[in-house]
Amino acid sequence: MCPPLFCTVVGSLQGEYQRKLYKELMENYTRLERPVLNDSAPILVELGMTLLQIIDVDEKNQVLITNAWLQLYWTDVYLTWNPDHYPGVQNLRFPSNQVWVPDILLYNSADERFDATFHTNVLVNASGYCQYIPPGILKSTCYIDVRWFPFDVQKCDLKFGSWTYNGWLLDLQMLAVDISTYISNGEWDLVGVPGKRNELYYDCCKEPYPDVTFTVTMRRRTLYYGLNLLIPCVLISGLALLVFLLPADSGEKISLGITVLLSLTVFMLLVAEIMPATSDSVPLIAQYFASTMMIVGFSVVVTVLVLQFHHHDPQGGKMPKWVRVVLLNWCAWFLRMKQPGEDRRLLGYKFGHPALRHASSSSSIEMNPVSGQMAGGSSSNGNMNIYYSYHTVENPCFPPSSDSGVMCGRTPGSPAEDGERSGPLCEHLPEITKILEEVRYIAQRFRDQDEAEAVCSEWKFAAAVVDRLCLVAFSLFSIICTFSILMSAPNFIDAVSKDFT
Repeated sequence: MCPPLFCTVVGSLQGEYQRKLYKELMENYTRLERPVLNDSAPILVELGMTLLQIIDVDEKNQVLITNAWLQLYWTDVYLTWNPDHYPGVQNLRFPSNQVWVPDILLYNSADERFDATFHTNVLVNASGYCQYIPPGILKSTCYIDVRWFPFDVQKCDLKFGSWTYNGWLLDLQMLAVDISTYISNGEWDLVGVPGKRNELYYDCCKEPYPDVTFTVTMRRRTLYYGLNLLIPCVLISGLALLVFLLPADSGEKISLGITVLLSLTVFMLLVAEIMPATSDSVPLIAQYFASTMMIVGFSVVVTVLVLQFHHHDPQGGKMPKWVRVVLLNWCAWFLRMKQPGEDRRLLGYKFGHPALRHASSSSSIEMNPVSGQMAGGSSSNGNMNIYYSYHTVENPCFPPSSDSGVMCGRTPGSPAEDGERSGPLCEHLPEITKILEEVRYIAQRFRDQDEAEAVCSEWKFAAAVVDRLCLVAFSLFSIICTFSILMSAPNFIDAVSKDFT
C-alpha cells in the first residue's frame, strides 16, 4: 500500500489530467460533424442487442413489448488521445447529447415517443473507440398470425437503422444477439433471435439504406390454454353426446342441448376477446369451437326429431314403409337393436299361443244359454246348443238361413220337449243380443287400443334407433374433428410433449 499522501497526489493528478483532457477534446469538437478523417468515407457502426425479457405479446393490437439493451460501437477520430500524456486516464464518459451518436432508431416502433431508449453516456477509450449501450422497453409492431392458436409460433421483427444517413455515409454492420441473461416468460418460449443485414434502394435515391433486422422467434406455451379452453371444450362436447343417451320421457333432452350450446358460446366469446379482429385467418381453436358448436346445434335439431317420433300421435297415421325399412330394419340391424317384445311374439307364434294370434279374435264364440257358459261343445244335458257368431245375430225363433250367424237347432227328441225348451230361450234372446253387442264393442276397443299401442311402439322404437345412430355418428365425428383440427398444427406434438409433460 502507498502512503496516503502519495495516493492523494496521484489521485489529484489523475483528476487534473482528466479535466484537462475533457477540455481539450471538447474545445473544437462539434457533435454535428461526422467523425471521419475523409468525408467521402463511411463511418463503420456495429449494432448488436442484448435481449433480457419478452414482457408481453399483445395479439389484439399486434404489438410486441421487450426489454432490451442496444449495443452500438464505432470509432470517433476526434476523441483520441495518448495515454502517456494523460496518466491514469483510460476511458472517458460523455453524455450522448455532447458527442456524435449515430441516429439508430427502431423503424417499426409502436411507442408514443417512438424512441423508447434511455440515453446513457458514451464510453470512449484512448483510441477513440466508442461504446454506447442504451437500454429501453421496446414496443414494436408485429404481425401476429393466429391461425394455429394456441399451438402457434410467432416471429416478430425488430428493424434498426439510421434515420438520416445512407449507406455511403454510415456503414451499419450486425453483431450477434446476446441472450445469456434472458429471463423466461410464462406464456412464451424463446426459440431464437436470428439477425440479418439488409440494404434497401428507394426510387428517390441511388444510395443504399442498410438496416439490421433481429427476428424474435417464440413459441406459445399451451398448458394454460389447454387446461382453461381446450379440455373444458372437449368435456362440454362430450356432454352434448349424452343428449342421445337421455330418455325421451325425462323431458330434459332439449334443455341439456341448449345448455351445452350456451356454454360453448361463452368459451367462444373468451377466445374472441384475446384474438385480433382480422379476417386473414381463422384461429385453430376457433375452428374447433365452431365445429363443436355445429355438432351441438345438429344434436339439438335431431333431438327435436327424436321427440317428435317418441311422442307421435297414433291418430296421425302409421309409419311410412320407407321409414320402417330404413330405421326399423336396416339401421336396427346395423346397431344390433331389437324392438321390445319381439322375442316374446316370436316365441308365441312358434308355440301357437292363442293370446298372440290375431286369428283367435275373429273366431266364433259358442255360448250355451242354458248353462250360461262359453263352451266348445254341448252342455251337460246335451239336448240343445245355440251358437252365436261374433259378427251377426239373427232371431232364433225363425228358421236360420244358410249364412245365419245364430242357429236354433234341435237334437233328436219329442216335439213337446222342443217347445218347452225353445220358449224360455226366445224370451231372453234380446238381453243376450245386447250383451253380445257390448262384448263386441269392448273387444273392438281393445283391438283399436292394441293397434294404437303397436303404432306408438313402432314410433318409439324408431326414435330410439335415431338416438343410437346419432350417438355413434356424432361420437365418431367429434373424435375425428378433435384430432384432425388440433393435430393439423405444425408444432402440435412438440407443444404437447413440452408443456404437458
